[in-house]
Amino acid sequence: MIFLKLFLTFLKIGTFGFGGGYAMLSLIREEVVDRHAWMSNSEFIDLVAISQMTPGPIGINTATYAGYAALEHAGYSSPIAVFGAVVATIALCLPSFLMISLISYFFLKFRNNKYFTYALLGIKPLSVSLIALAVLSLTNTENFIDFYSPILFLLTLGISIKYKTHPILILFVAAIIGLLVY
Repeated sequence: MIFLKLFLTFLKIGTFGFGGGYAMLSLIREEVVDRHAWMSNSEFIDLVAISQMTPGPIGINTATYAGYAALEHAGYSSPIAVFGAVVATIALCLPSFLMISLISYFFLKFRNNKYFTYALLGIKPLSVSLIALAVLSLTNTENFIDFYSPILFLLTLGISIKYKTHPILILFVAAIIGLLVY
C-alpha cells in the first residue's frame, strides 16, 4: 500500500511541479512532511541540503531520498527502501517524460500558433512563484537557529552576485566556515 501511495504522490508532484526541481520542493515538502508524515521538517531540510550537494537535479534527488526515507521510517529494510527510492524517482520523472515526448512531437506543428506561445508565456510566472514558495517553505526557525546563518547567506549571495563566483567554491568555503563556527 505504501508503494502505491508513494507512486501516486510523486506522480502528482511530477505532474504539477512546473518550474523544475526547486519549484517542486514546496510540493514535495507538503506531501512528505505535512500530508503523509513520512519524515519531520528537520529531516526534510537535511534531505534538501544533501540533494543540493549531490550530482543531478535537485527535484529528482529529493524524490529519491524521500522515497527511501519514507519506506525506512515505515520499518522496511534497506533493500526494500531502495525500491521505494526507485518508485518515487520513476513516478516523479514519468509525467515530464510523457509531456516532453508529446510536446516535442507537436512542437513543430504548433510553434507559430499564438495560443501555444501564450500558454508558454503564462507558465513562466507560475514557475517563479513556485520557486519563491519553495524558499518560503524552507525558511523557518529551524533554519535560522542563530545569527550566523543569515549573515553567511547574505555574504555568499553578495559574493556570488558581485564576483560571479562558482557555486562549488562557495559551497566549499561555506562548509569550512560552518566547521569553524559550529
